[in-house]
Amino acid sequence: MAEDSQKTTHFGFTDVPEEQKAGMVHGVFTNVASKYDIMNDVMSVGIHRIWKDAMMDWLAPRPGQRLLDVAGGTGDVSFRFLKRAGQAQAVVLDMTESMLVEGSKRAEASSLADSLDWVVGDAMALPFEDNSFDVYTISFGIRNVTRIADALSEAYRVLRPGGRLMVLEFSQLPNPVMQKAYDLYSFNVIPKMGKVIAGDSESYQYLVESIRKFPDQETFAAMIRAAGFENVSYRNMTLGVAALHSGWKI
Repeated sequence: MAEDSQKTTHFGFTDVPEEQKAGMVHGVFTNVASKYDIMNDVMSVGIHRIWKDAMMDWLAPRPGQRLLDVAGGTGDVSFRFLKRAGQAQAVVLDMTESMLVEGSKRAEASSLADSLDWVVGDAMALPFEDNSFDVYTISFGIRNVTRIADALSEAYRVLRPGGRLMVLEFSQLPNPVMQKAYDLYSFNVIPKMGKVIAGDSESYQYLVESIRKFPDQETFAAMIRAAGFENVSYRNMTLGVAALHSGWKI
C-alpha cells in the first residue's frame, strides 16, 4: 500500500500509521510501569482513587460475577471489584507485560491470587470466547487504543447477555474557562513532574495530549451505543475532568 494511502491515527498530537501506535503506546507504559500508581496521582491530582471507588459504587459487584478488566495495569479496579463482590473471578488484561508484573507484585494480588488471572492481550482482539464475562471495565486505557470502536465491539462480544460495560476515562470539562485552566496545569506541570518522578517527560507529554484527543462525553456515549450497548449513560467525575460511562448488553 502506498504511504500516502496508509490509515493513520493519533499518538497524542502526532499523526502516525495505525500499525505503529500500539508499539508506541507499549513503549510509553513500559517506561512508566514501575511508577504507574504515582503517574495516576500526578495525572489526577490524587483523585483517581475516589473515581475508582465511585466506579465500584455504580457497578455494585455481586458474588459469582466474572470481570474482565482491560488495560488493567496494576490491578486497582480488579482488586476493588473482588473485595466488594466476595466470591467472584477477575481477569486483568493488558498489552504491556511489565504493567502486569508490577500489579502481580502488589500485596492485594497475593491475597486474591485464587480469584485473579493476569493475561497479556490486545483490547481490539480479545483472546476470550463470546459471552464469557459478566462485567467489562477499562480505566484510563481506552484512549490509548488504536481503534476505539473495535475495542468497544470486542467488549460487546465477550460480555454475556445482561452484561455490563463500564469505562472510566479522562474527559472534557463543560466549562471553557475551567477547561483552559486544567489544560494549563496539564501541559505545563504534568510533563515536568514526570521528568522529576520518573525521569521521563516525553511519556507524560503523550499522556496529556492523549486526553485532549479523546472524544467528549456525548461523542463517546454515542460510540458505545454504536457498538450495540443499550441504556448508555455517563456521570462526570470532578466536574468532567473524568467521566464514568456505563452500558448494557441486552
